[in-house]
Amino acid sequence: MILEAKNIHKNYGKLHILKGISLSVKKGEVVSIVGASGAGKSTLLHILGALDRADQGEVWINSKRIDQLSQRQMSAFRNEYIGFVFQFHHLLPEFTALENVCIPAYIKGVSKKKAQIQAMEMLDLLGVSSRAHHKPSALSGGEQQRVSVARALINQPALVLADEPSGNLDSENSTSLHNLFFQLRKELNQTFIIVTHNKELSSISDRTIHMRDGIIEEA
Repeated sequence: MILEAKNIHKNYGKLHILKGISLSVKKGEVVSIVGASGAGKSTLLHILGALDRADQGEVWINSKRIDQLSQRQMSAFRNEYIGFVFQFHHLLPEFTALENVCIPAYIKGVSKKKAQIQAMEMLDLLGVSSRAHHKPSALSGGEQQRVSVARALINQPALVLADEPSGNLDSENSTSLHNLFFQLRKELNQTFIIVTHNKELSSISDRTIHMRDGIIEEA
């Protein structure tokens, strides 16, 4: 298993958001997490991605227990082993597409020359290498999302976590992005866990996990 979560609980004040979530994901799987707003989907994704800590439970990625890491260790692990794709891209507006993709590699300590080579390879793989020197404001929504996927992949992460990745795209770009995930799984054996309200995406995923009120209803 690439990921195992065991008995995850999370509280915010008196609100018990996650109530004993356990799940496992195999390498190369594309897994969707679905459920109504407030079910705990994004909270779970943040804990699996080492962006937040559970109040109880264990999270293992690549056979390493990440919930026991220090904040600094967790940050380094996250940068090297986990890629993130968000609904609103989070591209830095003052940098070009190429520079945005390079950022995780720079943080990892990769040289500028090597990072730019890797970034161009990723942009080429995702079909947006011709837009490498454009800033986000000059890119379409679909192009921005492909750049954000390239950024998520540059450090060759064990796992890519996506939170409503097509939520801000029209139907044509949504379908294109969903197809891209499966292309990347085929070419790179990449593993995806995707929080989504998109029924098309959840229907073509290898597995769909249904959440309700902080528990897994069906997996």
